[in-house]
This record gives sequence, C-alpha cells and structure tokens, in this order.
Amino acid sequence: MIGQTPPGLTPELFAPGLVSTDNLEIEGVFAPGMTEFYFVRQVSGDVPKTHSFQYKDGDWQESIVGPRTGEVFISVDGKTMYLGNEYRERTDSGWSEQKSLGSPFEDIPVMRLTASADGTYVFDERHEVGTIRYSRLVDGERQAPQAFSEEVNSGTFTAHPFIAPDESYLIWDSERDDGYGDSDLYISFRQDDGSWGPAINMGDEINTEFEDAYGSVTPDGKYFFFHTINLSEPKANIFWVDAQIIENLRQAQ
Repeated sequence: MIGQTPPGLTPELFAPGLVSTDNLEIEGVFAPGMTEFYFVRQVSGDVPKTHSFQYKDGDWQESIVGPRTGEVFISVDGKTMYLGNEYRERTDSGWSEQKSLGSPFEDIPVMRLTASADGTYVFDERHEVGTIRYSRLVDGERQAPQAFSEEVNSGTFTAHPFIAPDESYLIWDSERDDGYGDSDLYISFRQDDGSWGPAINMGDEINTEFEDAYGSVTPDGKYFFFHTINLSEPKANIFWVDAQIIENLRQAQ
C-alpha cells in the first residue's frame, strides 16, 4: 500500500518518505475501497493542510486537498466525508462544499466524528477533560447525543473516538493513571448485554511516553492506524500495524 510491505504485530512508520517525513503528519485514514488515503501535514512556518494519496492509472498520486478544516472520517459507504460537526458529500466531480450537520451538532466543538454502518455518530468535544458521546439513527430520526459511561469518559483529554463499523468496539485516546506517558490509546469491547466493557490500554507496542492518538481501523479491517506526537522535538508521524492486535486484546480481556 503506497509502496510499502504490510506490517506485522509491531507498529511501523506508514509510507516513510511519502506520507511520514521530517514534517508533522497526523490523522491518517483510508476511504472504503482502499484507493484513497487522507492525512494532515504541517510544514514548519505554514498552516496544517489536508493531503491525499489516490490510486489512479496504476500509481499513487499525491495532492493537497486544502487547509485543514476538520478531522477527516469517511463513512462506511464512502459517500460522506465527516469533518467534526460538518461534512462533505461525494459527487461525480469530487467532494462538495462543507455543510453543517445542523442542530445540535453545530453548537458542539467536535474534533473527530466517526459513524458506524448503522449511522450511529460517535464524537468528542474539545475541552480539557473531554467527553465522548453517541447519537443513534432510529427509523430515520437522529437521536439526541448521550455520553458514554465512565468506562470511556474517565481521565483527561479524552478524545478522537473510532467506532467499529458493526459497533463491536470503540477506540479512543486519553490521559489516565495507567498510561505510559501523555495520551494513550484505549479500546472497549461491547458486551453480550449491550454494555461497554472496561477501558483496555492498548499496550506498550502501541503506546509510548509521547502523545499516541487518533486510532482507526482501515475499511478492509486489516490494519490499525494511529499517530504519535513528540512536541519537544517537535515530531509527528503516522504508524500502522496488523489489526490482529485488536482480536488479541479481545481474547485477553
């Protein structure tokens, strides 16, 4: 993928020299079909910009989408690009202009919003503690947002949720007492009774002393992506690893 051999159970830099460079790269996600990859790059002295790699005519081609206007998530059907509390629709000529998700989301300072195959929104809120909420789609009607339980909403800087397409697990990042440093990545598995299990730290293969965040699984279910930020250098890069790590955590719970 983008000229790189897939990783095993140890995280590796994603597409070094192409995506992961000496600049700051974060927020990497694939669209369904695995032929579009979006990420944010910030070059020193410039504003952060959203970039994309698209597979066309037998090759991966890079382009700049524009200044970063939100944290990208592509819907399961590939037709909607969510950008916090706004979105774009895919058209024959590309992505539409950004539109508001409307009330009540337009009044919430959302950083990342992801959506399941059934249309459930899971999103964060930009403040120091951080609250992750969900909003279900029932008979075509969008339900009022509700906060997850304390299994998820504990610690500080709780943010950047990723809901599995089938809603069987939730991944997010947070600073907690059992962490390895700055924010760590956590996962919770949905239980047989519909409740959410305890927050499981994704371990020292994933988490470091730095800021580890923005976890997601590729649409084909094969790889887990995240980024690590070291603000002291500063340095930020995107990593990937075999998604089998999620099943290993599920079996160990």
